[in-house]
Amino acid sequence: MRIDVPRRLSRPATAVAAGLLLAGCMKVSPDAGFGPVAFIAERDLGKAAVRISGPADEAYVAGKVKDLLRKGLTPDRAVQIAILNNRGLQAAFNDVGISEAQFVQSALLPNPTVSLAGIKGPGSFEIERQILVNVLALVTQGRRERIARARIEEAQMRVAEKVLKLAADTRRAWYQAVASHHRVSFLQSAAVNARTVSELFRKLGETGAANKLDQAREHVFYAELKAQLGKARLDHVADREKLVRFLGLWGRQAGLALPSRLPSLPRRPRTRPLVERDAVRRNIGIAIARAGLEATIRTYGLVNATRYLNLLEVRGLSSLERAKSVDPATGDVDKERSRKTGIELEFQIPVFDFGETRQREVRESYMREVNRLLETSVNVRSVARESYQRYRGAYTLARHYDRYVLPLRKIISDESLLRYNAMIVDVIPLLAEARQRINSNIMAINARRDFWLAEASLRAAIIGGGAEAGPAGGDGPAVAVTAGAGH
Repeated sequence: MRIDVPRRLSRPATAVAAGLLLAGCMKVSPDAGFGPVAFIAERDLGKAAVRISGPADEAYVAGKVKDLLRKGLTPDRAVQIAILNNRGLQAAFNDVGISEAQFVQSALLPNPTVSLAGIKGPGSFEIERQILVNVLALVTQGRRERIARARIEEAQMRVAEKVLKLAADTRRAWYQAVASHHRVSFLQSAAVNARTVSELFRKLGETGAANKLDQAREHVFYAELKAQLGKARLDHVADREKLVRFLGLWGRQAGLALPSRLPSLPRRPRTRPLVERDAVRRNIGIAIARAGLEATIRTYGLVNATRYLNLLEVRGLSSLERAKSVDPATGDVDKERSRKTGIELEFQIPVFDFGETRQREVRESYMREVNRLLETSVNVRSVARESYQRYRGAYTLARHYDRYVLPLRKIISDESLLRYNAMIVDVIPLLAEARQRINSNIMAINARRDFWLAEASLRAAIIGGGAEAGPAGGDGPAVAVTAGAGH
């Protein structure tokens, strides 16, 4: 519906323009919204995040990565390299800038529309000028700006969550790669000894000192150990390449050197009696859900405010008419000039659409965000409890191997060797004990790996980024315990 108001205005276009200039407007940030993401990385991880936006940033990151690799790859250095060098994460940083630009665009006032028209007739010429402004957008600009800011904050935290997830995945990948490297080294040493024993039994068989059954048992032990070594090498290649992908390395840098074994266990495990409270307070997943709920609440307020009126535009009018007339009697030419101004108001009458559908949509969106926040809170608490119990259990198991199983295995091995040297027992019990000791050492390596994986998952459960449940693969013994049965 339109209402033409033939009201005299001196400068309607100027008045509208002045109103536009008085209205505030959002602008994209100089760092494309990256600042809060870098702050979260520094606060929760103690790591620097850099947004690569030019050759200078490229050179800085390349130098930093080279320096970190030269110092030796620890879990913390691996996390720092991944945050600096992973191009998938850099693409997520670009997503922040894209989201910020889109939300700022949605909060800006629509540009005024200007039209000019010229009408020429016999002895007259008319110029009409119009400027059209969306007054409703001007009135609700503050609300839309607050909605946009809430959405930008949500987008920033979602990208920050990707930073935390990459950090957790990189740390777990480092532990996996080092553990598989340790298994390969240990199995290589065991395979050398098994080969020596196999050759010994072959020679004993040639002299008749060992029967075919004993020879076959030692040969199959060596063959099975070689198969386990081959599988361990394949696992190490896969674990190493997974780590390389997280780090974003290629070329010569992809041939990174890893430590030969995992770090020792801490003297005491962490005590977190308030692990749930810490997780609820710090977990970024809950912060994201809260930001989504806040943006929906603000949207709900805007929809309510514009339920019955969702189109209100003002058009400023100005026309200039010039006409010439000739007096037939005297031949004199008379020139007439007239100026008209006015405004035109345009709005919709809610006859068919009373805004109920928009209200229903935003109301359901609000309840959806509430339920998501509650679900996230429940899940974060549960995952935090589970991760902490898994962490304590993994520590107890790994400590059990270090304090009891491996020392006892060494005592048994040493005593068996003394008895063999004293010719109290033959070589068969000694070889059976060697098999048992190999299996115990492999299980101890796996237990230590599971502890450090649980430690990384506990961090992720508290600050966010995803916590894996359950131990990794490759937990089976190197050689079956029953391989020496019958000796």
